Amino acid sequence: MIVVAGEALIDLVPQEPGALAPLRPARGGGPYNTAVALARLGSRTAFCSRLSTDTYGQALLDGLHTAGVETPTVQRGPEPTPLALATLDDDGSAAYTFHVEGTADRLFTTPTTLPKDTLAVSFGTCSLVLEPGASAYEELLHHSAAQGLFTALDPNIRPGLIPDPDAYRTRFRTWLPSVTLLKLSREDATWLGGTPQEWLAAGPSAVVITQGADGLTAFTHDGGVHVTPGEKVDVVDTIGAGDTVNAALLHGLSLSDALSVRALEAMTPAEWQTLLRFAAHAAAITCSRAGAEPPYLAELGTL
Repeated sequence: MIVVAGEALIDLVPQEPGALAPLRPARGGGPYNTAVALARLGSRTAFCSRLSTDTYGQALLDGLHTAGVETPTVQRGPEPTPLALATLDDDGSAAYTFHVEGTADRLFTTPTTLPKDTLAVSFGTCSLVLEPGASAYEELLHHSAAQGLFTALDPNIRPGLIPDPDAYRTRFRTWLPSVTLLKLSREDATWLGGTPQEWLAAGPSAVVITQGADGLTAFTHDGGVHVTPGEKVDVVDTIGAGDTVNAALLHGLSLSDALSVRALEAMTPAEWQTLLRFAAHAAAITCSRAGAEPPYLAELGTL
């Protein structure tokens, strides 16, 4: 089983240009999207978060169940559901304004146990920024790594939520010894100010950087650099594309029995190419439709 830990929220997506455009609510949040995408690909998946008992929270829980995501580690509370107001550029790229004060995920507490057959735990996005929940997710990250589980991290930087960028960058470096696979966007990498080689030296066995239409690049401990071009597609928007990459990477590694440090470091260049092409194809499908709508395995074919 792959456990995805982090926030779930409601994206408010404008339906046309303009400041007063009508908004469409949609289920979202980087970890939530990753969990749904994993389940659609066929991986046994559980979600670890705190959801509101309000109507949006129930809609998020229903969405998990519909996708086939298991929820034994979902906490519930009366606090409101976080909201993210999206704005779309001409190329479909999304930017967000967040409404998160006093919301459910802020009160997440570290679970005492994960499902007994857990092989990997994935972390990222707002959940590692907003206290006091951030410290609880951080504790889960370090505890999972100490237990020998495969850990994946997508920082998915949202600058508007980070009051002290230097403090966040320092904290990010403390996570790296507990991370097996680091995935981040080209924009995240620029904002963090480091290099793949520096991050690899700090702990991860592999670093994957997404570059939008330019594809993906994986950097590995043996000095390998594996490049896969992006797929050409008519982009509707990029919401959920990076989360789909997360899911596709984890799903592919699971199918190859590579959810361990030793197996990840033993992957051949050909295996990396196959995995990255699969992730690029999955992300392209997500970009071809509105909102975070990751593909089902039947749309992708076999790995």
